[in-house]
Amino acid sequence: MKKLRSLVWVMVILMVFQACVLFRPRIPYWIGMSENRFLRQNRSAVISQLDGNRKVYRVNTDDRFYILATFEDGELTNLEERELQLQPVWQDRRMMDGAPSQTSP
Repeated sequence: MKKLRSLVWVMVILMVFQACVLFRPRIPYWIGMSENRFLRQNRSAVISQLDGNRKVYRVNTDDRFYILATFEDGELTNLEERELQLQPVWQDRRMMDGAPSQTSP
């Protein structure tokens, strides 16, 4: 009976450790990753630059950030995260309206 109880405790501890592994953050990108695998994971990736055997893909992660992934010879060599530079809406409206009209008295 004592051996059975210790076996159950060992099994419980192993199950807890396995559960902790599931909640680890997954690293989606790494240097040396193949271009095909990157494109399978990111179907929304678009080519940002083409320069010989060098390709730069852009992936929008959310409303404010995007990732630039640089591939040379089919392998990931550089990964950058950048923030979008957005203009306030009121500046766009002013530019669309043109110069403010002045009325004469």
